[in-house]
Amino acid sequence: MRAKKGIVLKKTEKTLNVVVHSYKLDPKYQKRYRATKKFLVHNPENLYTVGDTVRFHETRPISKRKCWVVEKITN
Repeated sequence: MRAKKGIVLKKTEKTLNVVVHSYKLDPKYQKRYRATKKFLVHNPENLYTVGDTVRFHETRPISKRKCWVVEKITN
C-alpha cells in the first residue's frame, strides 16, 4: 500500500485537494528542484480542513480522478 503525506489546499464535500511536494535531481546540472503534485483525496467524515497535514493511501477508484482516501492527520 502506497502512502503519501501532504497539505490540504481546498476542501469540498467529501473531497480534499491535497498538495504533495517532493525533491528531484536535474540529470544534467545535478541541481535539486521542488516538484509539486496535487491529489484528490476522499474525506468521508469531513473531519479535515484547509491547512491540515494529512496522510493518505491508495484505494479503489471512487470517481474519475479520485482514488485516494485519507488515513489520519499528522504533524
